[in-house]
Amino acid sequence: MGNNKKVNIKSEIGKLEAVILHKPGKEVENMTPENAERALYSDILNLDVAQKEYEQFAGVLNKVAHTYEVKDLLSEILKSDTVRKEVLDNIFANEYMYKENKFLYSLTNGELATQLIEGVKMKKDNLTKYLSDERYSLRPLHNFFFTRDASISVLDKVLIGKMANKVRDREALIMDSIFKYHKDFGVETVNPINCKECESPYTIEGGDILVAREDILLIGVGGRTSSQGVDFIINCFKEKKKSRHLIIQELPLSPESFIHLDMVFTLLDNDKCMVYEPLIMQQNRYQTVHITIDNGIVKSIKTENNLIDSLKKLGMDLKPIFCGGNKDLWIQEREQWHSGANFFAFAPGKVIGYGRNVHTIEEMSKNGFDVLKAQDVVSGKLNPNDYKSCVVTIDGAELPRGGGGARCMTMPVRRVDL
Repeated sequence: MGNNKKVNIKSEIGKLEAVILHKPGKEVENMTPENAERALYSDILNLDVAQKEYEQFAGVLNKVAHTYEVKDLLSEILKSDTVRKEVLDNIFANEYMYKENKFLYSLTNGELATQLIEGVKMKKDNLTKYLSDERYSLRPLHNFFFTRDASISVLDKVLIGKMANKVRDREALIMDSIFKYHKDFGVETVNPINCKECESPYTIEGGDILVAREDILLIGVGGRTSSQGVDFIINCFKEKKKSRHLIIQELPLSPESFIHLDMVFTLLDNDKCMVYEPLIMQQNRYQTVHITIDNGIVKSIKTENNLIDSLKKLGMDLKPIFCGGNKDLWIQEREQWHSGANFFAFAPGKVIGYGRNVHTIEEMSKNGFDVLKAQDVVSGKLNPNDYKSCVVTIDGAELPRGGGGARCMTMPVRRVDL
């Protein structure tokens, strides 16, 4: 049965009811080789190809759940003069950009939403601007199609991301406003930016947070989410008068494909998960730490063998399926680089990911997952409901070059409880 809660995420695999997406637009094209690294890209995407691949992805999710588009949600809340002023004031203060405020206030809701995402070109009306190498007064949000990171649904609340890179701060500001003011949500947000006692550098991004069970959070700590960010989450859970478990996985700072936990570990079914074996299963210097919170008090902090063992002790006995297989390290590394471990479940045992990772898909097939092409699902030729377990594969020539996969491109807001 469904539920009437505006936000309800108690697992990674419960049947999906609603999800927020953002189709990559001109903001993805608005970069050059010189500024791509600043935009957190290692390459420049072909937008036309990326959009066609994204349409497969969004088309599948449209078949199985209600999908929201960020730009539409933003445009709708900007109808309120009060909200419009708050959003713009916060953006101006955060990005020290005041000169263009009159221009932005003059735009329609839709035009303003577009400009806030695609960027505002700098008007070269004085010498400083004329000599500046900057093209934009308000930079494009190149990474916003990875909607996972800037806000995180946890149970019935939304945790707002404290982004590791300032170039993404506006994403968090926009998502915070959407959840507070859109008529379909209007929920309480938990925003680390309001924490006066938090120790710096505290950062939190959604790719590092997995809701394994109502009482279990898995959190990656590395280049995007800091230990201080985890401490903030611990304090949030201290307010809950129940037993809670946080399982922390340390991540390497390089290569860049390890930026989030969901790039090396995702949940597929009640009894299966996808892992990048060299990091998750083999002995290495990256710790797995289990924190137990009971009745608002941290009861224990201890090191575990790995995520799989730690979850098994808590009653979640998961069979690992290996990204890239488990025979050739080169293949494992190549497929992990292209988000081969980054799957998104839209129901227990029903997931979506990149078809380019052929060895990973083969491993899933060996473990009972029927392989469906996204085009066949979108066209109605195949229906995921007709299968016990399936992996829907989308084309991935361009999208993976942005540095993320299917889970990265989704911000689920409601799932049916398991």
